[in-house]
This record gives sequence, C-alpha cells and structure tokens, in this order.
Amino acid sequence: MATRYGFIYAHPDDETFLSACLIRELADQGEAPVLLLATRGDAGRQGLERAANREELAQLREEEMKAAAEVLGLADVEHLGWPDGQLAMIDFEDLVAGVIAFIQKHELEILFSFAEDGGNGHPDHVTISKATTAAVLSGQCPSVRKLYYASSSTLRANGHKSSIVVDTEANWKMKAAALQAHATQHVAIAKYFGDLAAFPEERRFEAFVLGWQDGVMWPKPEIAAQLEE
Repeated sequence: MATRYGFIYAHPDDETFLSACLIRELADQGEAPVLLLATRGDAGRQGLERAANREELAQLREEEMKAAAEVLGLADVEHLGWPDGQLAMIDFEDLVAGVIAFIQKHELEILFSFAEDGGNGHPDHVTISKATTAAVLSGQCPSVRKLYYASSSTLRANGHKSSIVVDTEANWKMKAAALQAHATQHVAIAKYFGDLAAFPEERRFEAFVLGWQDGVMWPKPEIAAQLEE
C-alpha cells in the first residue's frame, strides 16, 4: 500500500523552490503526493505587472500552479484561499482547521512544511509552519506518522541535521521546467536560482529535518537517526 505524502506551504511556487525533486521522486516511485497552499499568491508587485488586480493575479497563479503540478507529478493541489501576505493576521484556529481538514481528507502519513522560521522569515511561511505543527499536535490527525521541516539556517544553527537530502542535479531540467511554469515569479526565481539553463550548484540540495514522529517533537539527532531506521 502506498504511503500518503502531503506538502503544506504558503504560496504557489514554494513547493517547487523547496521540494520539486523530492515530489517528482515520490511520484516516479508510484506515490501520489498532494499539496496544500494557504494562499493563491495574489500579492506581489512582480505578479501584478501581468495582471490587472489581485483577483486576476490569483487566477493566473492558480493556472501556473496547475502547470507546475503536472511537471512535478502532484496528484492534487488545494488552496485554502487566504489573502497572500496576511496569514499572520487571520484567525489562527481557522487556518489550523483548514490544515486539519486537508490532512484528514487525504489521510496523510508523511508531511512536509516550512521550518518555524519560515526559511527566510516571511510571515506567511512562519504562520503556515506553525499551523501545520499545531494540526499535527492537535490529536485530530491520527494518520500522521512524521512531520518534516525544510532545512533552514536556524535549524542548522541549532544542531538539527537533515534526515532527507535530495540531490537535484540529475532532475534539474524538471525542476527548472516547474520553476518556469511560475512565470509571474520570474524575478524571485532568477534571484534565487540564476539562469535556469545553468545548474545552480549553490542550490543543489533539497533538505528536510525530522521535526516530529510518534509523539516526539524535535528529537535530538541521535534519536532522530533511530526513528528513521
């Protein structure tokens, strides 16, 4: 029986920046990874260069996400539809409820999300990370066995080593195609990855830290290694 994998992020393109090759590997192995996005990505000046208003931008980014999902092999993509850039200002319990509903619907076993610092401190990233953790700890998602956080400088500084590391070089053309699908975000993509025609050695690895398993939160490295066995 296939393991049920879920990725929970804030905006369309987060999944490709952080986990494109991992998602594709799972799909190629016969899994059916699914994605939940807290927003439709309706904010941002670079996106509004191509859309008349935020609603039009949201629709455009949903279409971009559909194209990227086909490249990545995602079995399903869902949007909670909260306002982009404002997750920290909405009712937190409502956000958590949406995450719980998604996990329950797909009976997810393995989850991936941002680290608590959001990777880059973005308030939306931070908030969806906290909401995902709260959902797992709520007792309402008994199917979940493991929760991973995308590795960040804060996690590394605190001694948390990556439990999953994916070398993206072999699948770079696929990841680049998924990034290109998010065309409204070309400025941020170029800033982070450079010219997509060239493999970015400095962005070579997608890495994830085991944050929770079987009721153990933030296990020490030696305990995490035992849990992974």
